[in-house]
Formats: sequence, structure tokens, C-alpha cells
Amino acid sequence: MALRRIALRDFVIVRSLELDLQDGFTVLTGETGAGKSILIDALQLALGNRADAGAVREGAERLDVAAEFDPVPGLQGWLEQGGFEAGDALLLRRTVDTQGRSRGWINGAPATATQLKELGEQLLDIHGQHAWQSLTRADSVRGLLDAYAGVDGADMEGAWQQWRQAAQALESAQRAQDTLQRERERLQWQIGELAKLAPQEGEWEELSTQHTRLSHAQGLIDAAQGASAALEDEDGGALAALNRALALLQDQQHLEPEFQGLADELASSIAQASDAAHSLHAYLRRTDTDPQQLAVLDERMGLWMSLARRYKRTPADLAALLAQWQAELAQLDAQADLDALQAAEQQSQQRWRRAAQAVSAQRKRAAPQLADAVSRAMQGLGMQGGRFEVSLQPAAQPGRAGLEDIAFLVAGHAGSTPRPIGKVASGGELSRIALAIAVTTSRLGNAQTLIFDEVDSGVGGAVAETVGRLMQQLGRDRQVLAVTHLPQVAACADHHLQVAKRALPAEGVDGSAGPRTESTVRPLDGEARTQEIARMLGGERISATSLAHAREMLTATAEPAGTQAPPRRKAKATP
Repeated sequence: MALRRIALRDFVIVRSLELDLQDGFTVLTGETGAGKSILIDALQLALGNRADAGAVREGAERLDVAAEFDPVPGLQGWLEQGGFEAGDALLLRRTVDTQGRSRGWINGAPATATQLKELGEQLLDIHGQHAWQSLTRADSVRGLLDAYAGVDGADMEGAWQQWRQAAQALESAQRAQDTLQRERERLQWQIGELAKLAPQEGEWEELSTQHTRLSHAQGLIDAAQGASAALEDEDGGALAALNRALALLQDQQHLEPEFQGLADELASSIAQASDAAHSLHAYLRRTDTDPQQLAVLDERMGLWMSLARRYKRTPADLAALLAQWQAELAQLDAQADLDALQAAEQQSQQRWRRAAQAVSAQRKRAAPQLADAVSRAMQGLGMQGGRFEVSLQPAAQPGRAGLEDIAFLVAGHAGSTPRPIGKVASGGELSRIALAIAVTTSRLGNAQTLIFDEVDSGVGGAVAETVGRLMQQLGRDRQVLAVTHLPQVAACADHHLQVAKRALPAEGVDGSAGPRTESTVRPLDGEARTQEIARMLGGERISATSLAHAREMLTATAEPAGTQAPPRRKAKATP
């Protein structure tokens, strides 16, 4: 899992650049102002950093940066969840126009800056030249220690949220007792009124149907009696006529076969008419005008209508309204139950404290181990006798971060008292301490590409060579990129990239656009690399002495055969 390739177009002073990157340790060098950090800035933009229209090259409409990584099996689920396809590479791309509008893509599918940033955190670990500043922030310090300790704070964070919610519910209930009581009394009175009616779901429709039937009972009875007489009257009834017709056909069907089918149809009609006559008799037996029942229905429906008007609802809504009020009252009863709320708050607090105590135990075990590892790294960086400590002090107030306040303390030399890292006076010491922490903690996490952006500022001599050796060592396991101005660091690299500026003629025919400057990057090896190391040693005038010194440094820092990380492909830069 490493950075394969980066491509830039119209970014700051880069017109067009395509750069293949290698495994192992790669340095970027160049003169002051050549734009050595441009690649780092472009990578950070591709990985979700804030878009800035000022990064668009002057005269261009938009910038375009892309970074291609080896596929990451562990991110397969993340990609699928976000709707991104996984392939034989992981491609992140970002564009920004002159209005500051930004667009992003992951493997060709549109992506937000947040998604780019979230993915980028799994791919790159960048240490800037002012990395020490983050070591004065409590969240950064805590994050470093927790990463070193292998702390998973999800349980503690979840317990904290539950405790806060329970505490807020208790506090809200305590403040609102009078208001809650008044609201409960109002709901109880309203529920009492509706409870007397006891409306049931669908009851209003049934009442309406019954009332309509009783209101028209006499007309319904008259219709049923008339229909029964029309069917069964002995002289002119339909059944008698149908039976006569059937008899006539049956008497002649031996002579006319067609009468057989007609007779069957008449017999079926007679059976259906007889069934209807029986049903009418049954209806008349059970149907009555029943004025008493009609009065009962009138009274109940009147109560429904009265309550519906009072509460500005339709009668059919009363049953649902009663259920709603009953649910609201139950909720208010729960809110007013201070004993239950206090018990819930105490239980959630205990759950958080157990989770926080488990995290504290991990931190206490890891703190001296991290302190020892960073202290040893400091010795190699020219701070003999220096000491690094991780301070764990009980927090004045419990918080989502746990039970303790965490700080990094440093003693720059033997005999001095460890002080907060932000109060270390020397800029060189600050840089070396930050580098010692970076080297120690860079072995953590999943990111296989580590970038050091001039973190070696303020060091030199033998310490600078130690810095180079440390990065060379890191490059055996991970891909390491370092922007540096130190020849001792550059000589330790497996691969060397040179950043340079070149002047171009004016764009306009009349020269109104003025001369332009572009930044380029090219891989160095052999004599070209020796020349660059010599320039870094002695300035622009390269002497025989500086060349000899450069060759000596490259020979001395070369690793034994077989230990240098082999390139995945031939280095290539296309300006």
C-alpha cells in the first residue's frame, strides 16, 4: 500500500507534472523557493484539504491534482459503502477553479472533500516542519498516546454520550417540574373526558351506518314487503309466473329439444327468486323501526360531535387522539419520575467510569514505554541526556476524553527539569523532539506512506546524518518521502527527486503577460545526484572538494547489498 503516482496540472507554478514514485526512502531537494513543498501541498489537496482558488496557476481556469495508490484490501468495505468501485489501483482526484469551487472523485466516482479526507487519513501520514505545534494541543497529545497504547475509545465515547443524555434529562426534569405537573393535569382532564366516551377505532363509521339504517327503517321495511309480494303473490307474483312457464316448456320438451335448455334456465331463475324471497322474509323478521335504539344512537353520536368540535377534530379522529394523549401522559409521567431519572443517570455514569478506567489503565501502561522510546530517539538526535516524559494528571472535571489530562514534558539535557514541550526554548530542539516523536509513532497505524516536510529544520552535522539514517530505516518497511535541505539526509535516500524553477518567456505576443516561472521535478541518479549533493554542501559554486565530499557521503550512507528497497518501476517525471 503505497503512493504510485501523482499528477498536477495548473497548480501554483506547475503547468503540468506527472511523477512516478518508488518504494523505500525518497527525498525531494532543491534551491530555496523552488517549490519543494508543492507536491506535499498538492497531495493534501487531493486528500481533502481546504480548497483555495489562490492555488490555481495564474492564467489558468482550474487546477487538477490526482494521486494514485496501490489498492488497499482493508478499505474494500469502506469503498463499497460509499458507492465507489475497487480496482487494481486507488485513484483520488480533485479540481479547483478560480472561484474556489471544488470537485472530487474516488476511482472516477464523485466524492466529497470529507470522503477524500477520511480516505486520505488511511493512506498518508504527513509530518510538517511545525509538527511540534500540534504537540501542545491536548487532543493531539492524547491521540498520539492512545494510538501508541492501542486504545479504542469507542466504548468510552458511547458511554459518555449516554451519561450526558441521562444527566440532561434529569436536569431538564428538575427544572420543569411545575410545568410538567400543569401539563399532566391538563392531559389527565382531557383524557378523562374522552375516556367517558371510550371511542374505539372504526366505531364512528359503524355508528353512522346503524343510524342511517334506523333513520330509514320504515322505508326499508316497505321496500322489502313490496319485493316479497311481487315475488310470491299467488295470482300475479313472479314465482307463480315462472313456475307456469317452466311447466309449459317441460310438457313440450319431448317434442322440441331446445326447450330442455330453456327449462333448465327457468328452473335456475326460480331457485334464485326463491332464495331472494326467503332472505326478504328473514330481513323482515329481524328489522324493526326501533325508535328507542335510534334515540340511543342519536345521543351517542351527539356526544361524539360535541367532543370533536371542542377539540377541533373530526369524529373519526377521536380514538387516535385519545391514544396520543395517553402516550404523551405516559412520557410526562416518566419525565416527572425523578427517582427513575436519577437512577438512570447514576447507572450511565458508572458505565462511563468503568470504560474510562479501562482506558486509563492502558494509558498508564503505555506512557512510560512511549517516554522511553522517544527519549532513546532523542539521544540519537544529539540531545544527550535529554528526557521525554508523558504526564498523566487527574482531570479537574470528567470529560469525553477520560479521567486524566495528558501532556508531553521534555528535558533538553541532563540535569534539567522536564517542562511542557511548548516551553522548550530552542527551535532546533523543538524540531528534533518533534522528529523523535514522529519516528517513534510513525510505526503506528495503517498508513504505509509517510511524508516528512522539512522536519529536520534546525539540525545539522552528525545529527542530520542520524535523521537520514532514521528515515532510511523507516523506508525498509514503508514508503517514506522527505522534503529536506540537508545533504546528510539526502545522501541516505534510496531515491532522489530534484525540484527546480525555470523562467519561461511571456505568453502574449506583445509581452504584456510578463515572464513566467514554472516548477519542475526530475529524478536524479549517478553523477546528477552527486552534483545536487555537492550543491547542497557548498552552494551554487560546486568545487572539486564539495564533489569529493558528496561522493564520500553517498558511498558511506549506501546500505549493504540487498537492503535497499527496490524500485517498483523506473522513476519518471514529465514536466
